[in-house]
Amino acid sequence: MSTVNPQPLWQPTAERIAEARITRFQAWAAEHHGAPADGGYAALHRWSVEELETFWKAVTEWFDVRFTTPYERVLGDPSMPGAQWFPGATLNYAEHALRAAGSRADQPALLHVDETHDPRPVTWADLRRQVGSLAAELRALGVRPGDRVSGYLPNIPEAVVALLATAAVGGVWTSCAPDFGARSVLDRFQQVEPVVLFTVDGYRYGGKEHDRRGIVAELRRELPTLRAVVHIPLLGTEAPDGALEWSALTAADTAPVFEQVPFDHPLWVLYSSGTTGLPKAIVQSQGGILVEHLKQLGLHCDLGPEDRFFWYTSTGWMMWNFLVSGLLTGTTVVLYDGSPGHPDTGAQWRIAERTGATLYGTSAAYVMACRKAGVHPSRDHDLSAVKCVATTGSPLPPDGFRWLHDEVRHDLWIASVSGGTDVCSCFAGAVPTLPVHVGELQAPCLGTDLQSWDPSGKPLTDEVGELVVTNPMPSMPIHFWNDPDGRRYHDSYFDTYPGVWRHGDWITLTSRGSVVIHGRSDSTLNRQGVRMGSADIYEAVERLPEIKESLVVGIEQPDGGYWMPLFVHLAPGATLDDDLTDRIRKTIRTQLSPRHVPDEIIEVPGIPHTLTGKRIEVPVKRLLQGTPLEKAVNPGSIDNLDLLAHYQELAHTRP
Repeated sequence: MSTVNPQPLWQPTAERIAEARITRFQAWAAEHHGAPADGGYAALHRWSVEELETFWKAVTEWFDVRFTTPYERVLGDPSMPGAQWFPGATLNYAEHALRAAGSRADQPALLHVDETHDPRPVTWADLRRQVGSLAAELRALGVRPGDRVSGYLPNIPEAVVALLATAAVGGVWTSCAPDFGARSVLDRFQQVEPVVLFTVDGYRYGGKEHDRRGIVAELRRELPTLRAVVHIPLLGTEAPDGALEWSALTAADTAPVFEQVPFDHPLWVLYSSGTTGLPKAIVQSQGGILVEHLKQLGLHCDLGPEDRFFWYTSTGWMMWNFLVSGLLTGTTVVLYDGSPGHPDTGAQWRIAERTGATLYGTSAAYVMACRKAGVHPSRDHDLSAVKCVATTGSPLPPDGFRWLHDEVRHDLWIASVSGGTDVCSCFAGAVPTLPVHVGELQAPCLGTDLQSWDPSGKPLTDEVGELVVTNPMPSMPIHFWNDPDGRRYHDSYFDTYPGVWRHGDWITLTSRGSVVIHGRSDSTLNRQGVRMGSADIYEAVERLPEIKESLVVGIEQPDGGYWMPLFVHLAPGATLDDDLTDRIRKTIRTQLSPRHVPDEIIEVPGIPHTLTGKRIEVPVKRLLQGTPLEKAVNPGSIDNLDLLAHYQELAHTRP
């Protein structure tokens, strides 16, 4: 790719740079910890990775992290996997998340929005009271530090209260969204054996009510470790036999008691998509998440008490956990429970307007859907409060940057970010003091020694390589559940470059310090020795109005050949005729290279995704190589299993 320095799409003003929290942090760290006072973000980042312990000590002081017992040193053991952070320290994540209740009791901590799009506030005082009441009830139910507490819940205030109450007692939180079927939930919760389950009777999505009482009954039957089930009547039904009522558990006026736990005490369990087997149960720590999210939200996202933080997500995606951590910076968090496109494609912009969101996060796919649907956010909505639109889930194509710039505001900070469930944070993305270039993430994040490596471990600049992180991050998993010897954890990230985290993405680090994400390296297209990311092809092909979505895979043939089909899901009314086929080929040939042109273009009724919306390239590739469906994919991880039958049939009929 070209890394000639183009004109940036957006440049922060001198005033904005001066007001950014990261600017004030740098000046303070220079005075107190020897950070470079000059050189801007690049110098600060270099210091943060070269003086890793000093940097993280500075973060804890800047954000006034409350250690009830002091740490012996910042990094007891730097080796990966198994880095030991802040040994000796004790603290509590929930205590920090509720600190703003002391100074902003009557201000909204949460704004809850459903498909009526009318925000309903939960004040800091009421949030703290509900957490205190529920934490006391959890203790009365026998929940002790280390016990797992699960939620089958949508993105509603009750889910936040349950998470914080669990953390307050030292329990370990884990959640799934109610659009997950029973098998998907059990694949996750059965691994961790929860003692309490919070459930709803159903949820509303797309203007319809979806009854989940049958699935809840199945979960209760199949989770024998449960001591209690808590019923939240979102649809107004009675609690089933033996279930406790949410209202009864949260009615008391009880100050929360925060269990002081070791820094590396488990906070929550997140899950990988699990497309080819049981989802990995990823355990992250109270202290690691606390300091990583303070850095990410307070410095990179520039969030503080005057902000309102909205990210479209569900409780089954790490971005929900990240969103809840907005409370750590005293920010009002916006929770939306409903369809991203109800009653129309522009729904999320309406929510941003009505909640006064200052940072609005969404998926790259939603931005591109708005572009295709002809949505005009700034024409139709008052988005004057929005300072930043952030995207993740997949790389934001260049056309997405331009569309946001043209259709929202010319002085809009566009933050394309990339990280992973594995760290519940970002490797690269938002920096409020740096320019934004089309198609690029602004920079690697502080404390993250992000590099692009070739197969031999040589760092690359302005060339595509493997995304690696060469120093530990506090939010890296402390372990996987039911992985006693650490083998699965090691094999997931450290089997390619010993002692170095390999994430499984292709990236380019440009000579000006920005980052380009090219897609997953485990579904890499390698044609005639040239490696390419699938995201580059999607970005080019899906500009065509006839293409709703696409999927490309590369199949190594027994005779040494290489077959690269492109599957296209057409927009309504479109036909894959010779003209469209030729335009697809020409688009790829001229915008990418002749090597990228697929061998075949095949129409399919839809593109399969994980439950969190990511295209499943590797299972499709395995199906096309003849792997039986039951071995190629975990059925409970796919949004529409029926779609895979078309790919399986193609494997059988293709000569």
